[in-house]
Parts: sequence; C-alpha cells; structure tokens
Amino acid sequence: MTSTTHAVRADSIQNFDRELVLHAVADSFRKLSPRLQFRNPVMFVVFVCSVLTTLLWVQALAGHGEAPTGFIFWVGAWLWFTLLFANFAEALAEGRGKAQAAALRSSRKDVVAKKLAGPEREAVVTVVSSADLRSGHHVLVEAGEQIPGDGEVVIGAASVDESAITGESAPVIRESGGDRSAVTGGTRVLSDWLVVRITSDPGESFLDRMIAMVEGASRRKTPNEIALTILLAKFTLIFLLACATLLPYSIYSVQAAGVGHPITLTVLVALLVCLIPTTIGALLSAIGIAGMDRMIRANVIATSGRAVEAAGDVDVLLLDKTGTITLGNRQAVAFHPAPGIEESALADAAQLASLADETPEGRSVVVLAKQRFGLRERQLEEGHAVFVLFTAQTRMSGVDVDGRAIRKGALDAVEKYLESIGSHLPARVKQMAEEIARRGATPLIVAEGNTALGVIELKDIVKGGIKERFAEMRRMGIKTVMITGDNPLTAAAIAAEAGVDDFLAEATPEAKLKLIRGIQAENRLVAMCGDGTNDAPALAQADVAVAMNTGTQAAKEAGNMVDLDSNPTKLIEVVEIGKQMLITRGALTTFSIANDIAKYFAIIPAAFATTYPALNALNVMHLATPRSAILSAVIFNALIIIFLIPLALKGVKYRALGAGALLRRNLLVYGLGGVIVPFIGIKLIDLLLVLCGLA
Repeated sequence: MTSTTHAVRADSIQNFDRELVLHAVADSFRKLSPRLQFRNPVMFVVFVCSVLTTLLWVQALAGHGEAPTGFIFWVGAWLWFTLLFANFAEALAEGRGKAQAAALRSSRKDVVAKKLAGPEREAVVTVVSSADLRSGHHVLVEAGEQIPGDGEVVIGAASVDESAITGESAPVIRESGGDRSAVTGGTRVLSDWLVVRITSDPGESFLDRMIAMVEGASRRKTPNEIALTILLAKFTLIFLLACATLLPYSIYSVQAAGVGHPITLTVLVALLVCLIPTTIGALLSAIGIAGMDRMIRANVIATSGRAVEAAGDVDVLLLDKTGTITLGNRQAVAFHPAPGIEESALADAAQLASLADETPEGRSVVVLAKQRFGLRERQLEEGHAVFVLFTAQTRMSGVDVDGRAIRKGALDAVEKYLESIGSHLPARVKQMAEEIARRGATPLIVAEGNTALGVIELKDIVKGGIKERFAEMRRMGIKTVMITGDNPLTAAAIAAEAGVDDFLAEATPEAKLKLIRGIQAENRLVAMCGDGTNDAPALAQADVAVAMNTGTQAAKEAGNMVDLDSNPTKLIEVVEIGKQMLITRGALTTFSIANDIAKYFAIIPAAFATTYPALNALNVMHLATPRSAILSAVIFNALIIIFLIPLALKGVKYRALGAGALLRRNLLVYGLGGVIVPFIGIKLIDLLLVLCGLA
C-alpha cells in the first residue's frame, strides 16, 4: 500500500476528520429508510414513535392537539435526533471502512497480461487483459510488470514489491514450491521472471475480498451480536406491551376518581423510548464494524465478523516456536573447549570454519568470536583458503588453510569424520554436546585435523517481552501452547524459558489437527497461525485461523484471517482486539441498562403526575415541571448516544483481566456510571430548559 494509503489509515480514518463526518451526516439521513431501520428492532420502534409524534404535532397545528404544540414538536424533534445519532454512529464506522476501501481500490486496475498456452515459459504467449484471466490460466510476468491476478508460482523465482497490499516497501522473494509461492494480483515483479498459475476468477481476488470486507458490504451479524439483538428486541417488546396497557389504566383511573387527566400519547411515546434500551441499540452495529476496523488497522483482514468475535472468546492459543516465540534463527552463545584446549583456540578455529557460512547461525559464530576474543580482519588470501561448504550428505562445513583442516558440524557427522581419518571423538566432548542438547540448545563440534577442539553452543533466542505477554494471556484465562518440530527435550527447555503453558514437540500436520480437535472437544475455542500447505488442515479446523500473507494459497484459503504483515506474533494482538470488541459491547450494554434504570426516576413520576398527583413525591431530582422532566429525559436519551460514539469506535481500553475481575470492573465503572450520569445530565438539561423558557 502506498504511503498515502497508510496516512489515511493512521490519521484521517482513525480520527473524526471533517470529510468523514460530513459523509456520515449525509448517510444518517439516507439511513432513515424504513427498510434499513427495520433491521434494528429497537431503533425501528423509535422510528415508528417518531412518525407518530410528528403526526400528533401536525394534528396539534390543526387545533386538535392532545398537548401543547411546542411540547409535542420538541419531543418529536428529539426522537428524530435519536434516530439520526444512531445512524450517525453506524455511518461513521462504515465511513472509516469506505475510506480504506477507496485507497485499496485505487491500487486495483486492469493490466496487460502475457497468457501462456501451457505451464512452461517457452509456451506460446497471448496478450490479454487481466479481466479475461480465469482460474487455471498460466501467465508470464517479467521484471517491471504487474502480476495480473492472484496465483501460485509454478516456475521461477523473483523479487516482488508487495507494498500495494502490505504497505511494506521492502521487496520479498517469491518462488515455485515451498511456502512462498503465493502471489497477489496488483503486486509488481522487480527482478527476474515468474510463471504464475492464476487461482481466482475476476471479482474473487484477494484484493476484491479485502475491499468487500473493509467496506463492510459482506459484514454479517456475529452470533453474540444476534443473541444480544434478540435480547434487546424482547426487552423492547415487553416495554411496548407495558406502555400499551398504561393508557387504558390511566383513563380508567381518571374516570373512577373524577380528578386529573389521562396520560397523553406524546408522553406515552416518550416514556416508551426512554424505557427501551436505545443506547446500546443505537451503538451495537457501530461496535461490530469498529471491531473489524481495528483489525484492519492492525493489517489483518478478517473474512467475517464471526472470526473477530471468536478471537475475543479464544481459550487456547497455538503458537509456532520459530519466528513467534523465538527470533527464528539459532545464535551462537558459548564456546565449550575440550580438555587441554584453550577457549580462544576453539573460537579461532570456529570463526575460520564459519567465514564462508552465510547462514544466520554461521554469522553468529563469527560475531561471537569477535566479541569474546577480538578476532577480526582475517587474511585468508595468503593461506590459499579452500572452503568446504555444507551439504545435506556430510552435514559439515569448514576450511582448509595454511595446512590446517578445520571442520564444523553435527555431533554424529564430526564423529564419523574423525573415525574416517583414524581418530575418535573424546568422551568428554561427546558428554558436553549431550548436556547442551538436554538444555534445549544445539551443539556443533569443531575439529582441526584429527583433534576435536570443543563444542559451539547454538541457542534459540526467546523474544524479549514474550514471557510477559504469555503471563497476560494466562491472567485472561487463555492457555498458550507452543508448536515445534524440535525434539521433546529442546521443546521443553524453550517452553520453560518462554513461559508457555504447554508444548507439542515433533509436530506433524496430523498431530496439530488431533490437538485442535481434542481441545475443541472440551468446548474451548482455539486460535492458531500458519503459512504452509501443511498448516492448512489445522487452520481449517481452528476457530480463529490467521494465515500469513507470505504463505501458500492453501493456507490463506483455509484461514479466516490473513495477516498482511506476515508477523506470527500478530496472533496475540488479534486475540486482544477480539477481546476489546467484546469488552466494549459488554461495557456499553451495562451502561445502557443502568442508564435506563436511572431514567425511570425522571420520567415515570412526570408521566403520571397528571393522573396520580401523589407521584410528585418521587420527583427526587426536583425537576421543574412534568413536561420539562419528560423533555429532559428524551433529550438526554438522544445526546448520550453522541457522547458514547467515540468510545464505541475506539473501544474500551484493553486490560488483561480474568472474567470475574472484568465483570466487577464493568459493574463498578459502567454500571455505577450509567446510574449516576443520567441524574446529572437530566438535571442540567432541565435547568437549561427553564432558562430558555421551554419548561
């Protein structure tokens, strides 16, 4: 993605910029359509009440009003504002997604493609539009050309610029075979060439799916959101039936007592709107959309809102060791000389044997020798050095220089080498190597001529701060499991150092799948990440499956999220975002219910003051008049939505707390706050109405 796109993500989308707000205001009026309002039972009732109050106001203008015209007008006006504010919350959340989608869409365009008659580079080339490509077609993409569609590399290797998708400027290598064969339409080949087999039809590419998800066009309500919507609808129905019975009771009471006036329809409508859970009903959709938006801003594309929600309910995290828990490359951490050998002599030989080794492990040996003994600037030209490169057969590397034959390799490989030249590996050196292996590290034996000089200890370096992150997960009640292909001894040592709860060693695709199914059989939700074809079965089984964007097409299709940054540790962040969405929804639901309870004290005594004058004793807020009390409650009911929109979009601040502690905190902050705030707000509005002469 271009820097402009990222600026949109980081700044204007995140904040309430002028253009975004103006579009949201316009959308708020467009969303007043009865068809759209019907999707939200709570707000549909408010819509019907707004229409009814407007008709009562028209009737009052004609001289047949049941209440003063001005009073009916202001009640009706604020009911419409309640609807508009709810629409504004949803439109603002959607607008952020649309801004992101516009940036993505700008990078999608038809390009000229070199379609091949077969899967070989030498096949006949036909120049076609990328829109004419279908799944199964083969294309040739050369340096400087744009990849015309999603696919897999079948021949070749090339450097590819994926900034249009990931936002990262550093190019990546894409090649046939392995786990880095997937390419995305819209990216550009920088060097060499690729033969790509197209894997998507027009309109079904990864970029198309990204745009659809970012826009929210394919967003469906999640199970928890549906359940909460049903609960709110039931609450609304109960209050609707209760309010419907109040009018005949009021008429009967007045007729029986011979004093007072029956409750008016305008007051009854205001009472209903203030009793039903309008606050959470207005913000529920925006909370869901904002949850997906936060995931997108983390550069993770979720294929459904269900996946985001499931991330918040995860009980178990499966994490790959390499690249997630460890830095991904073993590092040399110590030299262990054999008896009678100086450590500096071992370091000197180990560094010489590693100078031509371009692997991270080899480079770390060179660096460690520099740091420990200042060995640097080796002059090998005069010694006519001949480097022995590592092969899968010998499992050794080394150098022949100045008559010295130095070899470095695995324990059994060096032992076999020494035996082949009439020597043997000392028992003490073998014992040191086995002790290193038991600690979870990797031993490399260094030999010069027919003498074993000692052992280099290579160790997986656990990422800084990862242990604390796992401790946070544990406090949240989430179990962490490390997945690794290492032997059980090595796996146990790294698991203990990293602080994970459990590990699966010598993991195979079948073992991963069995583990996930076993956890799910205990009614727990599992999250994992992967990038290879061998991860696809487990990703398809997991409840939250984050596929790496650099991974294979099979992995991306099996997962329900794609991490554009291809950062395995992102799985922890995904869970935190999911938790934040659930916490936000729970907090605002708690506030809404508590908020409604407080409003009862304002509006119920006022609503029935004309029927039952004795109810004035319940006017604990000392509101000026019954009409000012009703209007104050209706105005507060609308304004509180506006004040809560930033919280709904940004989300309640995430804290690593258990379910019990989180519930207590929500009840204290949002429950108690939901009771106190309406008392203050309604009283202030009542005072303003008196000052303005509207009481």
